[in-house]
Amino acid sequence: MANAVMNLANRLQDILNSTRCADGLAPLLLRLYLAPVFMQAGWNKLSHFEDTAAWFGNPDWGLGLPMPELLAGLAATTELVGGVLLIVGLAVRWVSIPLMMTMLVAAFAVHWDNGWLAIADGGSWLANERVMDAQERLGAVKSILNEHGNYSWLTEKGSVVILNNGIEFAITYFIMLFSLFFTGAGRIFSIDYWIAKACCKCE
Repeated sequence: MANAVMNLANRLQDILNSTRCADGLAPLLLRLYLAPVFMQAGWNKLSHFEDTAAWFGNPDWGLGLPMPELLAGLAATTELVGGVLLIVGLAVRWVSIPLMMTMLVAAFAVHWDNGWLAIADGGSWLANERVMDAQERLGAVKSILNEHGNYSWLTEKGSVVILNNGIEFAITYFIMLFSLFFTGAGRIFSIDYWIAKACCKCE
């Protein structure tokens, strides 16, 4: 009986090991998911650079950061260029560092006070007082739309929600980048892989 169990365990382990030939797919999918997120964010900052710099620098309704033009330019460039590098898989471990820093700044300087949830879902166990307060407003919005609008048409492509703007997305992206920092761009589907392979041949 013990031998049968060991044989089964070994066979299952062999099956798992056989999937390692495709281990480059996981970092590839992470890169392809993250790239458009950062490229869009960087492009938005550059397209509205004056507004972005003003938000970075204003202490009353913005972040109150020093040298706002410089920091806004660095953030936008990091996100835009970083997204391109993620797509092609070049310098992924290096570029993940400044991208992680931008996510930490976003999470703790912009979203922290709003709690975890990105969308104000009153049914979530992560809902805070801010989210629960939003439910009354959401109910009022739906009531107004039901009374004065074509509610079924307005919500045909999706439900009406209130954006809570919590740290959920920023921390999720940070964790994905943190994974890429340790795994790298992955095998086969990245420039990093082929550069490393060429360097090994030269040694």
